[in-house]
Amino acid sequence: MEKVNILEKFTQFREFWSPKIVGEVNETQIKLVKIQGSFIWHHHDEEDELFWVIQGRLVIHLRDGQVVLDEGEFAVIPRGVEHLPEAEEETYVVLLERKTTLNTGNVQNERTKQATWIEDC
Repeated sequence: MEKVNILEKFTQFREFWSPKIVGEVNETQIKLVKIQGSFIWHHHDEEDELFWVIQGRLVIHLRDGQVVLDEGEFAVIPRGVEHLPEAEEETYVVLLERKTTLNTGNVQNERTKQATWIEDC
């Protein structure tokens, strides 16, 4: 068993929108991602997605509104709900997702990234 310091792990990579895996619980991966700017509209057909803000502020745009998350807050985006994450400043986010979850969900383009273990970055 090994403990993980999330803030220390965030210092080990620089790229935005490129999820890094730091642990697994059953079939769920714990991923860290640095966010700045806007992502893309997408949804996940089969998976819910948890966004937990560690540092900064995240706005998750929805077709019928938005969710604003400050440090220490999280929200679960249910499967099938189209969303667009955005952060004005560099924001640190923990994602809890199934191993099969692709960062761009139903969209495949240049922003699509396969999550890698933090040791591999």
